[in-house]
Amino acid sequence: VQLQASGGGLVQAGGSLRLSCAASGRTFSNYNMAWFRQTPGKEREFVASIIWSGGSTYYADSVKGRFTISRDNAKNTVYLQMNSLKPEDTAVYYCAAKHRLSQSTLRGSYDYWGQGTQVTVSS
Repeated sequence: VQLQASGGGLVQAGGSLRLSCAASGRTFSNYNMAWFRQTPGKEREFVASIIWSGGSTYYADSVKGRFTISRDNAKNTVYLQMNSLKPEDTAVYYCAAKHRLSQSTLRGSYDYWGQGTQVTVSS
């Protein structure tokens, strides 16, 4: 499956952004989806995930209550709504996909990755 992330940009602290990740090439509803993020010199870290049906979601503690992951299987797209952004949310955000047989927050469990979109939060 091919993934194309978009929606990043520059926003002030306290602001909001919505990231999108469009999938193509395979049946989107066969995949659990996730967002990860990475800053220079650090490992890519889990942000949020959603199972194939949209029925369950998971979040990193650092974003819980501020970020919301959702998906539209008819549009082959997963979203990440980011509210109350903080400077520490600044990173390149990546969407990822893995087969729906199991849910995971581990980077190594995901087979397909988008190209990343930069999010910069100014203080």
